[in-house]
Amino acid sequence: MPDRDKNVEHFIELIRQSRRGKFKVYIGMSAGVGKTYRMLQEAHTLLRNGVDVKIGYIETHQRKETHALLEGLPVIPRRKLFYKGKELEELNVQAILNLHPEVVVVDELAHSNIEGSKNEKRWQDVMDILDAGINVISAVNIQHIESLNEEVKDITGIEVAERIPDSILKQADEVVNIDLTADELVTRLREGKIYAPEKVETALRNFFQSEKILQLRELALKEVASQVERKIETELPRNGNARQERFLACISSNHEVARKVIRKTARLSSYYNSKWYLLYVQTPREDGDKIGLAAQRHLINNFKLATELGGEVIKIKHSNIAKGIIEVAEQRKITTICVGKPHLNLFNVILSTAVFNQLLNKLSAAEIDIVILS
Repeated sequence: MPDRDKNVEHFIELIRQSRRGKFKVYIGMSAGVGKTYRMLQEAHTLLRNGVDVKIGYIETHQRKETHALLEGLPVIPRRKLFYKGKELEELNVQAILNLHPEVVVVDELAHSNIEGSKNEKRWQDVMDILDAGINVISAVNIQHIESLNEEVKDITGIEVAERIPDSILKQADEVVNIDLTADELVTRLREGKIYAPEKVETALRNFFQSEKILQLRELALKEVASQVERKIETELPRNGNARQERFLACISSNHEVARKVIRKTARLSSYYNSKWYLLYVQTPREDGDKIGLAAQRHLINNFKLATELGGEVIKIKHSNIAKGIIEVAEQRKITTICVGKPHLNLFNVILSTAVFNQLLNKLSAAEIDIVILS
């Protein structure tokens, strides 16, 4: 592409960015911390100050204090549709675009839309609204962030199905943590401010245990701190002498290890506000139809996951995995290579090979770090 065309394209992108709506996200460690309540309070404040604010979608979960705050706020009617014989309601994106308020409040950012909707996820609806120049206030719990999926599962024992890509939070102009202590959250639960009375004891035995709440709270605080740090780094002049981190996640067709490597590399990249790549070296043994359809599907899903988390996917064919990694690392100026923890017997085999020693020597000379992720 000629330089003139590149300059024009860059200018068009700047215009699009300036027209795009501002995005504010309230984040919390769990249900019941008060995210929806705070959004409605903010909507009232905006309304009193003459701002054209409307409620696009709010989920009060029948909490009296929260539901009472809806009074006096202009609400955009939800879209009604039938699914499997039931009438259900969804965010009415088209109505929001037609009315074009200054600010719209959209709850439950990680929600999955009903089959047949334009977008699969609500966060995609929110991106469409922002692209139309409408400012959005939304909310999400820490356990719905994609790259934290494994950590959340380790803490809670629950696989969270509805997740948002980390890149969505990166696009937020402001991320606000709604923080409570574990004791405050449990008190709210016992007072019936989170769930119906008959569900309280079950919740206390499962998700709402103090040690779990504390760990989720720490995740939420770290996430917001990293968002603030990233914003400072992008808005303040960067030290020209500082090393620019570039991460390379290396995966095989072992999909379970691959997912962990992808998510943890994405977290590292997010922490350093840096670029990252996903590398899959296809050896002759995994060429074409030599791996099963299930393994191929898992590979495609992992490529998609990496893309959603902001990574660039690289797929190469090479008879020697280590040499393939070296070539890509040199081409892309990688500073850190991330690999999954191999089985012990395989690790011993790798250590005994000249190729692995060659890899270590090459990377050492190039000042490239290797991180083995468990």
